[in-house]
Amino acid sequence: MTILRVGEQPATATEPRNRPTRTARPTIPQQPGVPPRTRRILMLSWEYPPVLVGGLGRHVHALSVALAAAGHEVTVVTRHAEGAPLEEYADGVQIVRAAEDPVTFPLATNSLLAWTMAFNHTLTRAALRAAESGGYDVIHAHDWLVAHTAMTLREHLDVPLVSTIHATEAGRHQGWLPEEMNRTIHGVEHWLAAESGRVIVCSGYMRDEVAALFGVPVGRVDVVPNGVEPQRWQAPAAAVAAARARFAGDGPLVTFAGRLVYEKGVQHLLAGLPRLRQRHPGLRAVVVGDGPYRATLAAEVHRLGLGDTVSMPGFLGGTDLPAVMAAADCFAVPSIYEPFGMVALEGAAAGAPLAVARTGGLAEIVEPGVTGMAFAPQDPDGLVEAVHALLADREHARALARRARTMVHEQYGWSAIASRTAAAYAAAIARDAAFTAERAEQRMALGRALPPLPEGNLLAAAGLR
Repeated sequence: MTILRVGEQPATATEPRNRPTRTARPTIPQQPGVPPRTRRILMLSWEYPPVLVGGLGRHVHALSVALAAAGHEVTVVTRHAEGAPLEEYADGVQIVRAAEDPVTFPLATNSLLAWTMAFNHTLTRAALRAAESGGYDVIHAHDWLVAHTAMTLREHLDVPLVSTIHATEAGRHQGWLPEEMNRTIHGVEHWLAAESGRVIVCSGYMRDEVAALFGVPVGRVDVVPNGVEPQRWQAPAAAVAAARARFAGDGPLVTFAGRLVYEKGVQHLLAGLPRLRQRHPGLRAVVVGDGPYRATLAAEVHRLGLGDTVSMPGFLGGTDLPAVMAAADCFAVPSIYEPFGMVALEGAAAGAPLAVARTGGLAEIVEPGVTGMAFAPQDPDGLVEAVHALLADREHARALARRARTMVHEQYGWSAIASRTAAAYAAAIARDAAFTAERAEQRMALGRALPPLPEGNLLAAAGLR
């Protein structure tokens, strides 16, 4: 197999720069018990290993590998990373990476829309090149950042479109769209959802949010939870002991892991720590992760006098993250907004007792008193009581953790999630002609403009809070 990397010379003088050499798709053996009807899937994602920004990239990777293992042919078209091949096969998945054009825009908040438009140009070209090797049965787009490519491909290739809405801009801002950029992103999400034959969401909460915000009929929305690879979160005993020695000291350990943004609610965990420390002398907390809210949180640690209590080691990779989860006496997920709550499944798979906010998908994952403890979001008092309950009764906490780990194995395996995703593809394909006709009739009657954006809090206006 020939792999062309950025900076290498093309195979021939006439081949465009940075265009991957076509390689033969490997034959995927039919798995026992798998129906002979398989799909050719063109997956679009703005992140995929080695580019990992949040949980979306890990989700797309695991889903793609599981679909390939089930006999489907999966091509993921994604963003290029320095040093990564422009095309490769890995874990049964064809990966095509779109290199940036020479004129680049910073990937930053104030230039996000410009960066996204430029990214979609190069992503579209890479996807069209991938389509030269044969037809696809379905396009699967992940979130608004690939919407323009998804629309171009759907119309150019005449292939059904399925979209996963992992989160909404309104939800991320608790119902408010304060800036023009936020309103634009909301509009792109609305457009993507309206033009998709099926919309996949990760929880019942997100189904209601997408239906209410974007006017998508509930019958066109499929709830497919995120999955977890339990083995990935099993840390060696020596690594767990090392994490505890590093972060816990002689007292109990409370752990948070996630992107450091306002909606993850770390500020409420910090607000509760002084009272928890009074009840549990020697208590330590570790806040794992990075993000734009890090400096604000560090300042809050200083203001509360928690410098000797809270560690903020940044991003932890390899076995370090599972180890610090497993070392925790309580794994806290204090999110304000959480469409699903993947990190709670990861903590449960690692064996940590869970204390989570009753919001979004978290409320569907954790059954209070059975697989963990729960508290109202943005409620430091409730958080303190939930965490205290776990720290005060270690035997009960470990019983909850064992049940949560069993739940992960039984309900959130990737093979089952791939099967449910394939069912959404089948539904989109079966209804594509009718859906296309319906959309054409709507455009004839109403035009292509989106409905007016109401003023105020969108979640409140939609009856979601």
